[in-house]
Amino acid sequence: MSVTVNHVRRAFKYRFYPTDAQAAELSRTFGCVRKVYNLALAARTEAWTRQERVNYNQTSALLTAWKKTEELAFLNDVSSVPLQQTLRHLQTAFTNFFSKRAKYPRFKSRKKSRKSAEYTTSGLRFRDGRLTLAKMAGPLDIVWSRPLPEGAKPSTVTVSQDSAGRWFVSMLCDDLTVGPLAATDAAVGVDVGLNHLLTLSTGEKIANPRHERTDRARLAKAQRALARKARGDGANRRRARLKVAKIHARIADRRRDGLHKLTTRLVRENQTIVIEDLTVRNMVRNRSLARAISDAAWAEFRSLLEYKAQWYGREVIAVDRFFPSSKLCSVCGTLQGKMPLHVRTWKCACGAIHDRDVNAARNLLAAGRAVSACGAGVRPQRRTPGGQSAMKQEVSRREP
Repeated sequence: MSVTVNHVRRAFKYRFYPTDAQAAELSRTFGCVRKVYNLALAARTEAWTRQERVNYNQTSALLTAWKKTEELAFLNDVSSVPLQQTLRHLQTAFTNFFSKRAKYPRFKSRKKSRKSAEYTTSGLRFRDGRLTLAKMAGPLDIVWSRPLPEGAKPSTVTVSQDSAGRWFVSMLCDDLTVGPLAATDAAVGVDVGLNHLLTLSTGEKIANPRHERTDRARLAKAQRALARKARGDGANRRRARLKVAKIHARIADRRRDGLHKLTTRLVRENQTIVIEDLTVRNMVRNRSLARAISDAAWAEFRSLLEYKAQWYGREVIAVDRFFPSSKLCSVCGTLQGKMPLHVRTWKCACGAIHDRDVNAARNLLAAGRAVSACGAGVRPQRRTPGGQSAMKQEVSRREP
């Protein structure tokens, strides 16, 4: 499958350091955005109990009325653009709910919800590489870690502050430099794991960096210190919480950076990439493996791989999660019996000796090729009186 992409819309995220006045203005904006979202959600929920629907236009009219009240007059002190955008986000949340793509929208929490505000072109000015937001006297002090595409101008800008206190600005731009890469015949099967993060059908194994385990001692110490602090909004507890958040941010940043490098390499080197369709949210219910699976970030790996493949004209095939990739001999196609996780190497009756992960990656590649060539869905192989599954046909086809 080839995807032709003339250009894509990309978000370029940068860290910035606001002045005290800018930080105060943005903090007020975050609070107003949260307040408007919760008010609109409450109004729509109340209407929902009466079997009525309230749309974006009606909540926009409500916002105008709220601003005229004495109790909510403070909403006039911040830019109206982020307030209108949060109503649009709520409308999107309800659209996803009614389409059964998401659960019912939830109220935003002052302590737990993400602090962010979105500005459109009417609420910002971008000139000569300097970004100025509405209600601000001067531009933001942005650290330009990489340049924007030549001639690109942000259509929307999202300002956020993470739990570690860092400020970020994300600019959504049209990137004309992204397009399909030169086609290649290379294809690879990828088996994810915990001992090794990735095992490729070529036999290459990529080590699992285990970022969370590396900082586990520091994190545990910081969490114990936080637990000893009296609950409330005291300065000591706030400093202890910030220290924990910084360690979590360091772990997440390193993990994300490693996954970006891996997925970019796979997309550049291969035309077709075959992975397994895993339900990670169910797998993390295993108490023994939940921490290790979360640290491996398999879901994020797949997400990055899929959007980069779409950008660059590559194909990602997800094989059915019940396909017995580990127990199927990649040489003769014989399906083995039970195979516990501690069995890492096994021998087939045909004489082939398999590394469990490499064998799984090769079977995934063969199954993905069958899906691409035959259009067949890959399900667990059954013992049938006659004929072969599409996967088995593909295995036979590549035998000498």
